[in-house]
Amino acid sequence: MNYKVAVVTGASSGIGKAIAESLAKQNIRLILVARRQDKLEQLQSELQTHSHVISCDITDKNKIKEALNNLPDEFSNIDVLINCAGLALGLEDAQETEWSDWETMLNVNCMALSYITHLLLPGMVARDCGHIVNIGSTAGTYPYPGANIYGATKAFVEQFSLNLKADLLGTAVRVTNIAPAMVGESEFSLVRFKGNEEKAQKVYEGLKPLTPADVAESALWVLIQPAHVNINRIEMMPVSQAPSNLATRREAK
Repeated sequence: MNYKVAVVTGASSGIGKAIAESLAKQNIRLILVARRQDKLEQLQSELQTHSHVISCDITDKNKIKEALNNLPDEFSNIDVLINCAGLALGLEDAQETEWSDWETMLNVNCMALSYITHLLLPGMVARDCGHIVNIGSTAGTYPYPGANIYGATKAFVEQFSLNLKADLLGTAVRVTNIAPAMVGESEFSLVRFKGNEEKAQKVYEGLKPLTPADVAESALWVLIQPAHVNINRIEMMPVSQAPSNLATRREAK
């Protein structure tokens, strides 16, 4: 792999942490971004590579910009951006949701992802080297009850990825959207149900979901492709899951 420095957002747990661990084995220098300083420092101590920690809310534009503009020299030329930070909040029907939950999902899944991409993309283009990997979701393709804004944000990630690639034609910068379905061994459902462990555990009862390591393997695979190959999109599901049929409702006679 020719890449030297990668930013991983959402690196403190789940898919982001697994991707950081995978990239560390490739001797890539890592910039780890997440809110929880203790989790980042623990991960940093475990990785067998040089790493730099940025502990802040991904939606804090001023802090993100300042941190990325003041990196140590050995981390300054960023080749890879893994946009992994994201979340779902709630599973209620749209008319029963809290606006604050919608706003948080839009800010994290769309605005923060776009902002950090906007910060780092010019440098990649100037050096004619780079790869943006966005972690989307099958929720951006297949609607399901309760996904409402979450699904919409992941549809944004899909189209943003494709449109970035269109703009980058003529450069060597690559863009990939990885869209996993159900992923276990992470805090995703615990966050979605706001700390309700019983609800979170029931999501995975009786089936074997994808793991963060499965998604990390796909992320590594797209990065190690020959320089002339761009993988636009990967959609992945556990064998215990499938796209749903369109819903119907029949009136009782």
